[in-house]
Amino acid sequence: MQLSRLFIILPLLIFIGCYSFTGASVPPHLKTIALPLFDDQSGSGEPGLREKLTNKLIEKFQQDNSLEVSDKNSADCIIEGTITAMLSQPQVVSKGEIVSKTRLTINVKVIYQDLKLKKKIYDKQISGWSEYELTSDPALRNKAIDEAIDKVVEDILLNTVSGW
Repeated sequence: MQLSRLFIILPLLIFIGCYSFTGASVPPHLKTIALPLFDDQSGSGEPGLREKLTNKLIEKFQQDNSLEVSDKNSADCIIEGTITAMLSQPQVVSKGEIVSKTRLTINVKVIYQDLKLKKKIYDKQISGWSEYELTSDPALRNKAIDEAIDKVVEDILLNTVSGW
């Protein structure tokens, strides 16, 4: 009797373990997406910020492969964005009130539209951040910018292709 239960339960456990919870919910009529150059209204003066963010977003969508990246004239949907702020805030203040670590935050307004149904899917503020040590090495700040952009791009992708 115990052995027969095992033969019933074991296949069920294997089947349940194979089930995937991807959450993907791109509507079937959307096959292509346009990702035009984001606008930069942050006032940060950071050279190449909008190009870097847009290019990383394009790369992320190409890697994900849920939607094919296309130009605006032939795309089924579009993501348009504006970098609204790039802020640096002290995180760690050492003896003598010297800032030793800073949090860099990038805020982006993102609008995702279904061009086929002429419908706005979402209009959101998305933020990404990273912390870096204040030193004379500018590479640390550049790395923090890249990490903050990566977080923004990941959130945009997840908001676009998941059903959460």
